[in-house]
Amino acid sequence: VQLQAYGGGLVQAGGSLRLSCSASGRTFSSYVMGWFRQAPGKEREIVAAIISWSGGSTLYADSVKGRFTISRDNAKNTAYLQMNRLKPEDTGAYYCAAGLKFRTAIDDYDYWGQGTQVTVSS
Repeated sequence: VQLQAYGGGLVQAGGSLRLSCSASGRTFSSYVMGWFRQAPGKEREIVAAIISWSGGSTLYADSVKGRFTISRDNAKNTAYLQMNRLKPEDTGAYYCAAGLKFRTAIDDYDYWGQGTQVTVSS
């Protein structure tokens, strides 16, 4: 599976962005999809994950609950991360990842896209 993340940009605090992760291959629907982020000088952390079927179970980091929504469209081989009420602390490189386990650890994901930068100004 090859992943490509896009949709990042510069936004003011309180604004919104939607990230997309496009996947190649016909097995997209078999994978758990996750979004991670990495701020400068910090470790990469889970933001959200969604189980393999559209409309399935999701999980979120406490810091983004109620503001971010993860979703997927298996017909389009694409996962999304809708980010609302953005805060400066949401700034970082955002990565999408695919794995077979509905978990939060980086090691549980086998395929990674390149990062897309999100910068939130105060």
